[in-house]
Amino acid sequence: MELTHINGQGRARMVDVTEKAETVRTAVAEGRVHMAKTTLELIRTGGMAKGDVLAVAQVAGIMAAKRTPEWIPMCHSIRLTGVDIAFTLEEEAVHIQATARSKGETGVEMEALTAVSAAALTIYDMCKAVQKDMEIGEIHLCRKTGGKSGDYEKEW
Repeated sequence: MELTHINGQGRARMVDVTEKAETVRTAVAEGRVHMAKTTLELIRTGGMAKGDVLAVAQVAGIMAAKRTPEWIPMCHSIRLTGVDIAFTLEEEAVHIQATARSKGETGVEMEALTAVSAAALTIYDMCKAVQKDMEIGEIHLCRKTGGKSGDYEKEW
C-alpha cells in the first residue's frame, strides 16, 4: 500500500488533489459524552450556570468543522456546503451526531469528526462545574458518500 502523505524524502506532505473529480461528498460522525443523570437533567431543564449547553455546543461544532485544517495538519481547506449537528439526551449520555457536506475534490470525514469532538469538548466545558468525571468517547465515522473510494458505512 502506497503512503500518500509521504514525499520522496520520507517526509510528510499534503496530497495533491488537483486532478481529482469534484463530487458531492457527505460524512456523518457521532460520539457521546457520558455523565450522571443529574447532570443530564440540568442540561435538559436549562439549569447550567453557563447557559444553554446544547446551543453553545452546536455553534462550537459548526465553527470547528469550518476550521478543521487549522487543527489537522494534512487536511485540505474545503468549501463546506453544510454542517448540521443533532443531540439526543440518553439515559446517561449526550449522543452527538454531525453531518458535513461539500462539493469538491476531497472528503469531509475529518470535518464531521472534528465537529463531534468540539461539540463534546464544549459540553464538557459547560458542565464541568457540576461534574468533572464525565467521559467523552465513542467518536467514529458512521458513513460517507462520494469520492473515488466510494461510499462507506460502519458495520456494527
